[in-house]
Amino acid sequence: MASHAWRFAGWSLVLALSLACSSSMTPEGGGGQVTGGSPGSGGSPGSGGSPGSGGSPGSGGNPGTGGASSAGPTSARMFAAMLGRTNFMIGLGNDYDMGPMSSHDRDGAFTLGVTLDLHYGYLVGLMGKGGWTDWNQDGSFVDILFGAADKKGTVPMYTLYSFAAEGEGNTNALVSTDYMQRYWGGARKLFQRLGNYGKPAVVHLEPDFWAYMQQKGGGDPTKVKALVKMATECADLGDDVGGVGQCLVRLARQYAPKTAIGFHASEWGGPPAQIVSFFKGIGASSADFVATDALDRDAGCFEAKVDPNCQRGGNFYWDETNTTHPNFHDHLAYVKTITDGLGKPMLWWQVPLGVPSTMPGGTKDHYRDNRVHYLFGHVQEFIDAGFAGAAFGVGAGNQTSIATDGGQFKNAVNAYYAKPVPLP
Repeated sequence: MASHAWRFAGWSLVLALSLACSSSMTPEGGGGQVTGGSPGSGGSPGSGGSPGSGGSPGSGGNPGTGGASSAGPTSARMFAAMLGRTNFMIGLGNDYDMGPMSSHDRDGAFTLGVTLDLHYGYLVGLMGKGGWTDWNQDGSFVDILFGAADKKGTVPMYTLYSFAAEGEGNTNALVSTDYMQRYWGGARKLFQRLGNYGKPAVVHLEPDFWAYMQQKGGGDPTKVKALVKMATECADLGDDVGGVGQCLVRLARQYAPKTAIGFHASEWGGPPAQIVSFFKGIGASSADFVATDALDRDAGCFEAKVDPNCQRGGNFYWDETNTTHPNFHDHLAYVKTITDGLGKPMLWWQVPLGVPSTMPGGTKDHYRDNRVHYLFGHVQEFIDAGFAGAAFGVGAGNQTSIATDGGQFKNAVNAYYAKPVPLP
């Protein structure tokens, strides 16, 4: 099972459950920790406000107007165009400013001297149970993040991570009336607030969850029951995991038509062809992109085997020459099977920030990894596999960050944006 990481959110401790590592065929090791302090805009939680949104939550937007069609984009270029971009996109997340009066204007993505395409944050927990909707008044944490991103010319991105609130892979929660009422209430609020924002945004749906459900249902999303019809917008859908995915797509289209939505593919869920089949059953063909993770921590953290969150066995430092395994071409081939099978572009998410080294391991905040190094030297390879972009970020405490990488990421993005690579 994936490990758990606590974080401070507004003055409340919120359980941020981890994303399983794509290099493992079992969901262990996790690390979806949101690093950085209060998600509020300064002052006490609840003062929230709705920076730049206008209107009242719940008014939604105009369903069916603007944004993506019901089928969503079929290429990386179309996905980027939804967000007002034409280049291979770069993002950063889990980078919150730790200052006592943070408004998120000083989050790490905004300190690099260039304008990134994406800035992401987690939304964890359930409505009324200390989850993200409770961090600030009426879910206005969503507005705080898009307000900061909007000022900086960056597209806000949200990783919705609420199904892990009572344990990852807990199918009993899916048939609990209380749990699912809170879940649908939170999901609806997220898309209503993004509809009021009225500008492009990205929502990344429930990492880990789909892989657990794929395994629980033997690859058939209708085999795992879930309360879906209680969401009035989805009363005609099946009460199963297939209906869950389809309902999330429907809520996004109805309330936030300018928001791009994507499901998360975890490699440990099964072979890529089976992932494609399962994802078609949850409505991914009608979404806008698919996301996947390269590794949830720096490779060197697993090599050092000191940190309690890095105790998984395996070989995690990929061969950049692509002559021995595992290597980057292995991963790109896996991704291409999914992007071709679904007809959807891929987003690399929560990519670790470690610095390459010939010496295995490393130390706290300075573990080695080479994914930043490889991607910025081989962007076209990623585009050829169906990628539209990459969003970097730490997946747990003690990992290399933009504050401890010796300027690697800052230098890389500055060089990249001097000549960004267009999407064909």
